[in-house]
Amino acid sequence: MSDPIYSIKIPEPALRRLPWYLSYVKLLKSQGETIVSSTRIAKKIDVSASQIAKDLSYVDINGKTRVGYDIDDLINVLESFLGFTNTHTAVVFGVGSLGGALLSDSGLEQFGLKIIAGYDVNPTVINHPHDIPVFHSDEFIVRNKVMKAEIGILTVPPGAAQEVSDYMIRGGVKAIWNFTPFRIRVPEGIVLQNTSLYAHLAVMFNRLNG
Repeated sequence: MSDPIYSIKIPEPALRRLPWYLSYVKLLKSQGETIVSSTRIAKKIDVSASQIAKDLSYVDINGKTRVGYDIDDLINVLESFLGFTNTHTAVVFGVGSLGGALLSDSGLEQFGLKIIAGYDVNPTVINHPHDIPVFHSDEFIVRNKVMKAEIGILTVPPGAAQEVSDYMIRGGVKAIWNFTPFRIRVPEGIVLQNTSLYAHLAVMFNRLNG
């Protein structure tokens, strides 16, 4: 059975909003709430109630008129739809400050991302005491035949981004989470998600100066 996130054609903007709704309804659950309306979510998330209802129409849940959604049901449906209930294994390439922070972020596992190894060429970080092992980059292809990581997290210097991406793909990764400002290219069938901190900083600074 295919993952719902790929079998349902949901627009990317709607897909990006679903985790916001999930985070808020989880907060409500922790406060003892059991029901939530799209209007209430709208007031907190600053998205219109009609947009929220449309976004939720892509997932398999129905609210009750004038009542809302059962919070437990909504959490379960959203987590399943977003793939957070499945475990996806990943490796980090480039164990500098950002890569090292990701290695230490155990909170990613609650969203279904389990980092199983780091790779670098710097001898000071290879085999350094970490909860997650760090190996030399040259060992990746051989090691990944056993580890079978499906996601590569890219935190290397921009000049090495494309070369390392190609290398990770040869080693078997099916998706790349790119934290570098370099716009890498991947073959058809490889999932690419760019998360450029520098681009977001540029937008923020520009708006501050505006």
